[in-house]
Amino acid sequence: MNLHGKDIKIFAGNSHRTLAEEIAEKIGLPVGAATVGSFSDGECAININEVVRGSDVFIVQSTCTPVNDNLMELLIMIDALRRASAGRITAVMPYFGYARQDRKAKARDPISAKLVANLLTVAGADRVLTMDLHAPQLQGFFDIPVDHLIGVPILAEYFKTKFENVDDVVVVSPDVGSVTRSRKFAERLEVPLAIIDKRRPKANVSEIMNIIGDVRDKRVVLVDDLIDTGGTIINAVNALVEIGAKEVYACCTHGVLSGPAIERIANSPMKELVTLNTVPLPEGKRLDKIKILSVAGIFAEAIERIYGDISISTLFTQQEVGSHN
Repeated sequence: MNLHGKDIKIFAGNSHRTLAEEIAEKIGLPVGAATVGSFSDGECAININEVVRGSDVFIVQSTCTPVNDNLMELLIMIDALRRASAGRITAVMPYFGYARQDRKAKARDPISAKLVANLLTVAGADRVLTMDLHAPQLQGFFDIPVDHLIGVPILAEYFKTKFENVDDVVVVSPDVGSVTRSRKFAERLEVPLAIIDKRRPKANVSEIMNIIGDVRDKRVVLVDDLIDTGGTIINAVNALVEIGAKEVYACCTHGVLSGPAIERIANSPMKELVTLNTVPLPEGKRLDKIKILSVAGIFAEAIERIYGDISISTLFTQQEVGSHN
């Protein structure tokens, strides 16, 4: 494994080519020449169409829907680049699929997140660059370096601009697991924090139990890392409105928005959902109340820092989130 490549090359799988192009543009590079398709039987067909020998290669690929296809594309691209003698290969995964399968919740459960970490390493990735893993300790599943970016600074900056006065704003964590993230968000806005205590009877079904904190006559911002089917966040919105919240906004890093999520959001009293573009949102799902912010700037900055052997943690101590925004 080389610690440093001779130049930067950005490649893209099919999961989110628009984001890859935006990242490459901010760095001042074209997206690398590669054909990423499939054979008639469904097998991935990958061809790298330029010299990568000795290069510092970054493959941008979110493992979102279709998760398994996108994961296999990434693994085979890594293998192709390794066999083409790339100097260093970084898997840039704005959204890391399988992250929620990080423990044995019941007997005989797989720990799929660990398996995916192993697959990436065995395929030949030298490091991983990702954002807001469902549980930060997932970094420990890898035997290679993981650079873990956070979405809170981008989301908080948006709401700082949106709310001229924050005297009546409260940040709410939709469950106990999101308290740390929500607290950091509240600190950036310099507003109070409230917590929703809920019980989940079964997968993708949540039941609101109790709200800890004062939200009556307040503008509320719910903060989560990921919104999938929307059940948790919509139940939280409804509960907050019922007890007197004036306006309810929600934000998340990963807008997976699968199944009934769009319909639930459209029919909810939520004023606005703000999400980052770690996962592509098809035109058909783009409601007026959904606002999408780009992560291209922070990923471009992180890639340049990795190439230049510069600390990434200092990105989050700067006033602005990355010099490319």
